[in-house]
Amino acid sequence: MSTFPPIADYGLLSNCEQSCLVAPDGSIEWLCLPRPDSPSVFGALLDRAAGSFRFGPSNAHVPQHRRYVPGTMVLETTWQTPTGWMTVHDLLVIGPTQSEGRRADYHRAPSDFGAVGAIVRIATCISGRVEAVVNCAPLFNYGTAGGTWSYPGDGYDAMTIAPKEGDVQLELAGNIRLGVLGARSYGRTTLTEGQSAFVTLSWGGSSIPASQDEAFSAMNTTVGFWRDWLSAAKIRDHPWKPYIDRSALTLKALSYAPTGAIMAAATTSLPETPGGARNWDYRFTWIRDSAFMLRSLYRLGFDWEAVEYFGFIIDAVSAGDLNRKFELQIMYGICGERDLTGRTLDHLSGFRGARPVRVGNGA
Repeated sequence: MSTFPPIADYGLLSNCEQSCLVAPDGSIEWLCLPRPDSPSVFGALLDRAAGSFRFGPSNAHVPQHRRYVPGTMVLETTWQTPTGWMTVHDLLVIGPTQSEGRRADYHRAPSDFGAVGAIVRIATCISGRVEAVVNCAPLFNYGTAGGTWSYPGDGYDAMTIAPKEGDVQLELAGNIRLGVLGARSYGRTTLTEGQSAFVTLSWGGSSIPASQDEAFSAMNTTVGFWRDWLSAAKIRDHPWKPYIDRSALTLKALSYAPTGAIMAAATTSLPETPGGARNWDYRFTWIRDSAFMLRSLYRLGFDWEAVEYFGFIIDAVSAGDLNRKFELQIMYGICGERDLTGRTLDHLSGFRGARPVRVGNGA
């Protein structure tokens, strides 16, 4: 039996600037930073030894139930253990937009809420007694670069790691005492009914939740953002509405707020057929495919996304010079890149052995 879960069993998290995939056992197995088309920090999706981040019960790996909190991209997993029950909420945090200065990579008008730059994971015991464990093992640059964990302060509640080369630095923090075991930071705590524990993984930015109350507040704000966005939809009440809602949320989750681009997918090298070689990088924006997506969003009442994407197209085809002759490519990078030269990552085994693993796209 393969150690890779079926592709359909992964949960997608997004803050419209980063995205990640959560396996059924509670492991984040795909996260690229600082952009969704950057090299991976957690890459177990493409090789079981390329980094992952698990938060869940110590003695259960098959969840009782998983769902998105209705109307959101917040993932809720319910676990039954021999001694109790627990839920884990996973989210890429969205919070109020900060007003100190303009980001150089932001070409669209910021909304009132945006990406904070952190993953929050909250475990709550809902019955009996459960042990929650943290196991965070990042491997940078598609699993080729490790780092050294260190404590930024005097306590055991936070650790930082960065690769020897590169500008990505991660901080793992929460109300669980953390230690180091080789390349991983780990910890555990026992919860009784009504008690919660949280961890945050952040990579810069402000307003990172620093306490359990702030973690719950961040979750409430993130839930509110997605539901407020979905409330603009013009979808009548009928049995298919929940499926249309989920489709619209997924399209929004694939958008890249700084430029207005919409990715075809958040992943690379997932095979078109089991074990096949047609393993393409889809973390880019195809003009044709995006037109279909935007037509759907526009018909649902999401006019703003169509305007933002049109702004992205103008930037991409003009390269900043509106007087030049427009030459439309079939696809672009999410910041308008034209050269998307592909290469293979031969050190990765591929999803269930599907090789080669590719980044970039020659189409």
